[in-house]
Amino acid sequence: MTVADLAADARILWRLLCGQPKSGSHAERLQAFYAPQAERYDAFRERLLHGRQELIQRLGLQPGARVVELGCGTGSSLLRIGGWAGQFASFDMVDLCPALLDVARQRVTCHERVRVIEADATTWQPDQPVDFVFMSYALTMIPDWSRVIANAEAMLAPGGRIGVVDFHLPADGGRWSNAFWRKWFGHDGVHLSGEHLAMLRRLFVEQFSAELRAPVPYLPGVQAPYYLFVGERGDLEGEGRQHSATLPEWLRKRI
Repeated sequence: MTVADLAADARILWRLLCGQPKSGSHAERLQAFYAPQAERYDAFRERLLHGRQELIQRLGLQPGARVVELGCGTGSSLLRIGGWAGQFASFDMVDLCPALLDVARQRVTCHERVRVIEADATTWQPDQPVDFVFMSYALTMIPDWSRVIANAEAMLAPGGRIGVVDFHLPADGGRWSNAFWRKWFGHDGVHLSGEHLAMLRRLFVEQFSAELRAPVPYLPGVQAPYYLFVGERGDLEGEGRQHSATLPEWLRKRI
């Protein structure tokens, strides 16, 4: 790592120490916190946000699929998806922070079927049911995270898949350990919960889940808890059945 890299990391660490602003709307707090970090955001977070590539692999994305990412940030998922992005029927990347979306828009200039959308993940809906929805370290950034999960379920076609990777509070983490992580992350507007996995398991047919720990930059020996979940919308009855005809052939065969 160069001196310039270390200096850039130092500026981000300073922003983290200052914490997220306490006043203003959710969108205003995000913009104030992340705008000074946007240029170096991905390089620093790559060492902090683990499991994102594994999430993409386990989702089983397919050509012709309609895909949504809620809380896309800088659009770095495009780097992990690679050439697959050009084979989707559509790929909508949704976030509420203009500074991070500016970076995302620069990334999608060569992708005709990718849209960058400034919107609230708790309420935004695509114009038709989609085959995949995923979120990467986004739920903990959204105070009303349960509405995001419910909104994701509502936009998925029957048999569609959801994937989530994020920090959390493990059931076996211990009272003091979980209290530390809640306070440490909460200072920067990241709200850890032990309820994400429970809600995901209630709403979706579980395909894969794991609770893991990963190193934190500049804190030797410290490992933060995170989870990875992939599930499937299993309802094919009632209102959900009407969407089955809109599914691509590969997905109709699988369900």
